[in-house]
Amino acid sequence: MKIVLQEVLEASVSIEGKIHSQIGKGFLLLVSFTDGDNEETCTKVATKISKLRIFLDENGKTNLSIFDVGGEILSVSQFTIYADIRKGNRPSYTTCMRPEEATKLYDYFNEELRKLNLHVETGIFGADMKVSLINDGPYTLVIDSKEL
Repeated sequence: MKIVLQEVLEASVSIEGKIHSQIGKGFLLLVSFTDGDNEETCTKVATKISKLRIFLDENGKTNLSIFDVGGEILSVSQFTIYADIRKGNRPSYTTCMRPEEATKLYDYFNEELRKLNLHVETGIFGADMKVSLINDGPYTLVIDSKEL
């Protein structure tokens, strides 16, 4: 499981020209799965995200969690994060989890975040989404479950 996490002042997902979901201050998560990922992986990553202290405190130190700042999460499925571009010029998606499996894990992951008392908005798995954001900092992390 890989996630691109961006600290945002606001973010939204539009589908067919209409805003589907939006958040204020918090995290935009671009979420991707590969073979071998499972519910345990989702729980581990959700817990790590909930505990990250990357928001600035009154001294300008990254010391506050999403709970400390009353932040929200916008979670968007993004299978292309696992694209393989080593050969040729066209990405290969053979390392991406099949959609039938990935959609179940995506839903499970978002529920795990909610169980941790986080406010979570989502995109629609497989939809043609337009993502807008105002990155704060900018502050961006790549979370790879294999490194946790």
